[in-house]
Amino acid sequence: MTFHQRLIRDTEADRRAMLEAPIIQGCLNGVVSLPSYLAFLTEAYHHVHHTVPLLKACKAALPPHHAWLEGAMDEYVEEEQGHDEWILDDIRACGGDAEAVRNGRPAHATDVMVACAYDTIARRNPLGFFGMVHVLEGTSVALALLAADQIQHALQLPDAAFSYLRSHGTLDQEHTAHFALLMDQIHDPQDQADIVHGARSFYRLYGDVFRGLPLPALASQPQLAGAST
Repeated sequence: MTFHQRLIRDTEADRRAMLEAPIIQGCLNGVVSLPSYLAFLTEAYHHVHHTVPLLKACKAALPPHHAWLEGAMDEYVEEEQGHDEWILDDIRACGGDAEAVRNGRPAHATDVMVACAYDTIARRNPLGFFGMVHVLEGTSVALALLAADQIQHALQLPDAAFSYLRSHGTLDQEHTAHFALLMDQIHDPQDQADIVHGARSFYRLYGDVFRGLPLPALASQPQLAGAST
């Protein structure tokens, strides 16, 4: 069994727990609302905005014996540039206030997830950040395209409202194959354990982001709360 296969196996229960978030289950069953989608995009902006800085921080913190990962980190940075702006464009296409989101604050769960990513890089093992990459890209591949179709069908939104979900769903299918190759070149047991630990943590943290989103049945106002806390 390769390390990437073991990473998937050892975090499967955590992945299933995240997918049990009510808003994810509702979306998969066609129960969606505009406020819920806008809230998702708001929180997505606030963590995707940190993707490039996190990748750069991870690269800078790599120990010398992992210098071989630097090229891969540069590729990730290049591919992730501007994705936060895609999300703001989607918000505008939904009729939301993109500038309120840009200038607002993330929800607590999102703030904690991002802070944990920076802490993992700075205070623990920078390779643990690959656990977050595994969670976010794997979730995107599993859900993004399906969720986009369900949301668009239910809310009759234009294609322009789904550039983030649809582009990420397609891009991350390519990324996960590359990610598997990278993971299978990591042989140190401690590095592997730290990546698994990171993935398990980020499944829980990302699940908390979803669990904090307003459920369609409870959402009554279509406007954004750009400065949610």
